Amino acid sequence: MADEVKFIQADILRDYCSQLLQKVGVPEDHSRIVADSLVEADLTGVESHGVTRMAVYMKRLRNGGINPVLELKTVMDGPGTAVVDACHSIGQVTSYKVMEMAIEKAKKVGISFISVKNSDHFGAAGYFAKMALPHNMIGFSGTNGAARMAPWGGREPLFGTNPFAMAIPAGKQLPIVADMASCVVARGKIILANKKKQPIPLGWAITKDGEDTTDAQEALKGTLLPFGGPKGSAIAIIVETLTGILAGSLMSSQLVDMASNPSTKNPVSHYFGAIDIAAFGPVEEFKEKVDQMILSVKRCAKAKNVTEIFLPGEIEERKKQKRLKEGIPVPRVILDELKREGEACGIPYTLE
Repeated sequence: MADEVKFIQADILRDYCSQLLQKVGVPEDHSRIVADSLVEADLTGVESHGVTRMAVYMKRLRNGGINPVLELKTVMDGPGTAVVDACHSIGQVTSYKVMEMAIEKAKKVGISFISVKNSDHFGAAGYFAKMALPHNMIGFSGTNGAARMAPWGGREPLFGTNPFAMAIPAGKQLPIVADMASCVVARGKIILANKKKQPIPLGWAITKDGEDTTDAQEALKGTLLPFGGPKGSAIAIIVETLTGILAGSLMSSQLVDMASNPSTKNPVSHYFGAIDIAAFGPVEEFKEKVDQMILSVKRCAKAKNVTEIFLPGEIEERKKQKRLKEGIPVPRVILDELKREGEACGIPYTLE
């Protein structure tokens, strides 16, 4: 059945995906970065950017749409800035390495911002923003992608889902991690609904004729809608400017669909940055104030029928802890895809 799920332990799923990637030429250490980013998304409940993406990544790697071996070229370099050409390398590996660069630059000058061009789909933005947290830094990231969303009032896709993320360290409380697309919902959720042959809620997308729809397939042919109407549209425009335009690359409307064009290089652009809290004041004082803010939000008088107020990233962290114990619920349709990939690669299927 399309809605059947199996609970798979994170380490088993991570190792299996890593093995698949190695079979199509990805070095072992880099395969583990990709696999970990996908499994982390599934752990935190962001299934749209989890192992459901493996099939299309494998297809692109096999057909030359993505270069399996990382190659980064620094086009411009400054004390706190850089422009990096990813040479069509894997998006997650590119992003991991460039975020490390951003952290190192921030250690030296207090704040950094790096633009990346000629990359590929990088998965969940928050994965890279969170890399700054152990360094007592605020991390941020964002990306463009193939046009999926119309501007507010339009019915023609002009922008990618253009997600952005920010991670803020706290003291005794959980860090604040905001990771969201500029549309109502990530397109991956509609793709997953289509795979599972399930309807989608009204308000997620419209058809190519501009009509409301609950049909996932029609939604994929049409356009996503910006969250908050003009507000989401404005954020998509800002992310577009900070990615493709600032990097001197292509805009979303000039990119191709990665699934439909597996042999085509797709020059996606990203941005990454870090803010060293110590460059602005005592770190512990900052964290104490963040804790105070978090507690004030948690203790805020609740609206009717509300039992708890959540901080950005809090629900995701709770899901992660639960799924680390109980396993990740992977839909049957995705398990079947992973099994077929294993058969194609000559890898024993170890997920069930």
